[in-house]
Amino acid sequence: MQPPDFPEGTAVLGLGLDLIEVERIRGVWDRQGDRFLNRIFTREELDYCLGMKHPHKHLAARFAAKEAVSKAFGTGIGGAFGWTSASIYHAPGGRPLVRLDERGADLLRRLGGRSVLLSLSHTEGHAAAVAVITA
Repeated sequence: MQPPDFPEGTAVLGLGLDLIEVERIRGVWDRQGDRFLNRIFTREELDYCLGMKHPHKHLAARFAAKEAVSKAFGTGIGGAFGWTSASIYHAPGGRPLVRLDERGADLLRRLGGRSVLLSLSHTEGHAAAVAVITA
């Protein structure tokens, strides 16, 4: 996989990291069902994750990604940046990408950012994500 090509003068405007236990996501999903899924994830994310053999791992990675992106913006999840302000999808070849809604795109513009880079990882027990906002 080819790493991102940073043009000369690229600056990092924000960095976010999140780590979550996969079992926590499975437990909330078991208790709250579709209410949880539809509050946190976009249709794009649900279509991908629910089609996987172990969807809870992929849901946990996306949960971590949303938290990491919100931390990179410096807002956390709340009024300025909601759970569905970022939709996580994959480029051909598998690299994770972030699709921002209007609120997320507005935050990116106000920061002077050009892109949000993302890395995801998961094991049986944990999922992690790192987000970087670049100018």
